[in-house]
Amino acid sequence: MQLPLQISFRHMPPSEEIERLVREKASKLDSFCGQITSCRVVVEPKGKHHQHGNQYDVRISMTVPGEEIAATRTPKDDAEHRDIRVSLRDAFDAAGRLLQDYERRKRREVKSLDTTPHGKVSKLFPEQAYGFLTTLDGREIYFHRSSVLHDGFARLEIGTEVAFAEEAGTEGPQASTVRIAGRHGHN
Repeated sequence: MQLPLQISFRHMPPSEEIERLVREKASKLDSFCGQITSCRVVVEPKGKHHQHGNQYDVRISMTVPGEEIAATRTPKDDAEHRDIRVSLRDAFDAAGRLLQDYERRKRREVKSLDTTPHGKVSKLFPEQAYGFLTTLDGREIYFHRSSVLHDGFARLEIGTEVAFAEEAGTEGPQASTVRIAGRHGHN
């Protein structure tokens, strides 16, 4: 974590043991996401059931690049959750899952960058069911009607931007797959 951990006890006296447990569990959050810039943990008794023991609300607020993530665990009404260690475990497990979700979303954004080659339709011969596209670096690539996805051949015009997969053909490079550029290949 880039900033110090903040721990607050509400409606209860501070506890060195609980603070130590919180610090241990918070340090493990870095294994889910190394970009946590702040983390605040609030521990509070849920009710005033001194004879039967309190249940504890544990709230964890974290800041990561572009987002604030909050894990709140209100305990179940059972004997197990009268142990503050169980409430801490559950809250930090939830925080870990939320950080994993954040990392997955972040990775998808990186993966969604389209590195597929692009070009424009430069010649079209509808009666013969083929055409040529010109790549961004000026090469000419042959394609056949059957290589155009989503029955898109009929929608092609000179200048239509396409993404394609290239392979070696018998007479030079050819596109094995052609997709009209844009959302899912549809204009």
